[in-house]
Order: sequence, then structure tokens, then C-alpha cells
Amino acid sequence: MQNTYQDLITDIQSKNPEIAGKLEGGKKFKIKSDFKPAGDQPEAIKKLVQGAKQNEFNQVLLGVTGSGKTFTMAKIIEETNRPALILAPNKTLAAQLYGEMKTFFPDNAVEYFVSYYDYYTPEAYVPRSDTYIEKEASINEQIDRMRHSATRSLLERDDVLIVASVSCIYGLGSVEAYSKMTLTLKKNNDYNREQIIKSLVALQYKRNDQNFYRGTFRARGEYLEIFPSHLEDRAWRLSLFGDKLEKIEEFDPLTGDQVRELKLVKVYANSHYITPKPTIEQAIIKIRKELESTLKKLKAENKLLEAQRLEERTKFDLEMI
Repeated sequence: MQNTYQDLITDIQSKNPEIAGKLEGGKKFKIKSDFKPAGDQPEAIKKLVQGAKQNEFNQVLLGVTGSGKTFTMAKIIEETNRPALILAPNKTLAAQLYGEMKTFFPDNAVEYFVSYYDYYTPEAYVPRSDTYIEKEASINEQIDRMRHSATRSLLERDDVLIVASVSCIYGLGSVEAYSKMTLTLKKNNDYNREQIIKSLVALQYKRNDQNFYRGTFRARGEYLEIFPSHLEDRAWRLSLFGDKLEKIEEFDPLTGDQVRELKLVKVYANSHYITPKPTIEQAIIKIRKELESTLKKLKAENKLLEAQRLEERTKFDLEMI
């Protein structure tokens, strides 16, 4: 019987119980700026920090354009030292705030989370001509990488500041399921090479020994090289001798030069919508049952064309799953 992804991960984690927990936790927010609070800012910072510590959920900071509201909020985030979410009404303003906060907190995890579609056309049906129009979309790879970086930081760091557009209110699924769909590897521990490769494939990484880019991996002799979904210009190289992981390097994928050595890495899924196999199997059973009952209803109403269209589309989607 073929092992499921969860079987592979459970086997690896059970042999290495010390690899659980946040990799970069415990760091505090620290502003790096020549600016100092002035005018009404010190009083505003004091009151808003006090309100946050007293769990006041609704507070408003008022100020005209150019009065330093962004810097004031940065000081509040620094003093409360809590993970923060900043919502902007659109991508343009979100990008502006992201740039400013990145300047104030260069050593902290300031992340950008907006919709990754350059354009999106939903699926549609034109009854008059019996025409079905497929969904069309173009994904921005850079924004997709930044979204992966944001979700990884939320799970691995305490000093996280996410700047997002209102599109972030749409859920990505279960946090528990996503956090479990990871592969953690530690130097000097024992791993089966083929098991690592199968786990990477289950995490939706593609093997490509020629063209190495984000979301792929390649196997060369005793080396396994992984280009994580959240990194832009860095990748990881695993050096295996037999079943022992002798060395983990972070390297430049263009030059191949080593940047630094690592003791432990955690590989997150290459898709936010990855789903454990048991969940998929349960969903398929429910979809088939619902399809069967709906088809009976449509046929009883003599809606044969609609029934045929629904059956074809549903079976196609099930095959894609």
C-alpha cells in the first residue's frame, strides 16, 4: 500500500521530535529611524499603547496628511511588541504602507499580502447560446512569493507585521492543516532520500533538474536542492551521505555560491490550498452523493440538458482533484 504524505511526515517527525516549534521566535520589534516622536505624537502613542494593553478593541488615531500617523503606528507596534495586521483599501496604498513599515522595521518580518491575480475572469454560462466560458486568470509570481513569505512568518516568528489589502479577509483554509503540511529537516539526523523526494512532491514541489526556479527541487548525486516557495534569490542544498543529512547550505541559485550554513530548515507547501489526502477523499464522497441526488431532481423536472452539463462538469472537476 502506497504511503500518504501524512504517513511520510509522521515517520520523519517521530524520529526527530526536537524539530517542532518556531524557528525564529522570540525576536522583538525594533524601529531603526532618525525620527523621534514630536508634537502630539508622544501623548497619542502613550494613550493608544495603554488602550491596547487594556484590551480596548476600538481606538482611532486622527491626523491630517503628513502628520506622521504611520510613524506613530510604528512606535505603537514597537512598544506593544505584538504581531500586527494593517489593512489598506487597495493594493496601491498597501504597497505604500509596506514600503514605509519596511523602512522602520528592517530587521523584523514586515510582509505584504494582497491578491496575486494580475487579472481574473470568473467562469460564466450564456443560456441563449448554451456557451460555457472557462475561468481565466493570470497570477503574479512575485506577489505569490510574498504571500508565502507572509504565511510562513506568521507561523515561524513573533515579530510579524502584515500589510494587506481587504482581500485578505478571504480565508486560505485551516491553519492547522497548512502548518502540518511541512517538511522539517535537521543537520546530522537520518532521513531516507526517496522519502524526502516523495514528501516534496506531496507538497506540490516539482522536480526539475534543468530549470531551477521557485517551487522546484532537483536531485544531483548526493545533493538535493530545494527552491522554497517563500524565497526569491536563495535556495537550500542538502548534502546526504547514505541516510545521514551531513550539511544544509543556503546558496545563490544563479551562481551556486554558498551564502551560509544552516542547522535546520522547514519546507512549507508550494500552495496555500494544499489539502491532506483524507480530507480530499471525504470531500469526493460527499460531492458524488450530492451530484447523484441533484441529478435525480433535475431529471424529474425534465431538465435533461442541465443534468448532462452538471454531470460532465462535476466529473471533470473530480478528475482534476
